[in-house]
Amino acid sequence: MARRFSLPKLVVATHNRGKAGEIRAMLKPFGVEIVSAGELGLPAPDETGTSFEENATLKALAATRASRLPVLADDSGLSVHALDGAPGVYTADWEGPDRDAMVGMRRIQDELAKRAVPDTDSARTATFHCVLALAWPDEHLELVHGTLDGRIVWPPRGQGGHGYDPCFQPIGERRTTAEMTDEEKNAISHRGRAFRLLVEACFK
Repeated sequence: MARRFSLPKLVVATHNRGKAGEIRAMLKPFGVEIVSAGELGLPAPDETGTSFEENATLKALAATRASRLPVLADDSGLSVHALDGAPGVYTADWEGPDRDAMVGMRRIQDELAKRAVPDTDSARTATFHCVLALAWPDEHLELVHGTLDGRIVWPPRGQGGHGYDPCFQPIGERRTTAEMTDEEKNAISHRGRAFRLLVEACFK
C-alpha cells in the first residue's frame, strides 16, 4: 500500500524552471509549498542509472539526504523507435553541454536521416516517458511511470512547453505538444499521466 503524503513542504529535484513550473501547477490543488532544488542550491547528482526508474530514484534520494525534506524527482526522456529507443535516458545529454533542446532535436533528425527513415507516421513513432520518485526523509520511496505515444516531426513547431515538445506530435493530434496550452498538454502528457497516478496513490 502506498504511503500518503501529508507534509506541508515538498522539494522538486530539478534545476529546470519549466519542469518545476509544471510540477508546481499540478500540485497546487493540494496546498503543498513547492521549492525546487535549484532554488535551494542543491547539487544535481550524476545520473548514472540505465533506466528512468534508477535515475529518478538517484535524484530523489540525493535531494532528500541533502535537504532532510521530502522530495519529488522526475526522470523523463524521449525514445524514438527507429533509433532503437535513443536518446532514452540520455535525452538531456543529446542537448549538448549547454542543454539546448534544439541541439537534441536536430540530432534526432540527423540520426533519422542517416538511417533513411521516411517522414511517415508509422516510421517516426516515439514515446515520451516520465518516472516520478517521491522520497521521504526516512528514504521511503514511491515510484510511478507515465508515457505518451506520438511521432517525431520536422521542422519543430510551437513556442510552448519545453525540451523536445516542438518536435513531438501525440497520436490523434495535428499539433505538437509545444503548440498546446499548458492545460491541454498536462491533460495528456507523460508527466501529467504520471502525476495522476502519484496523486491517486499518495495525495488523495
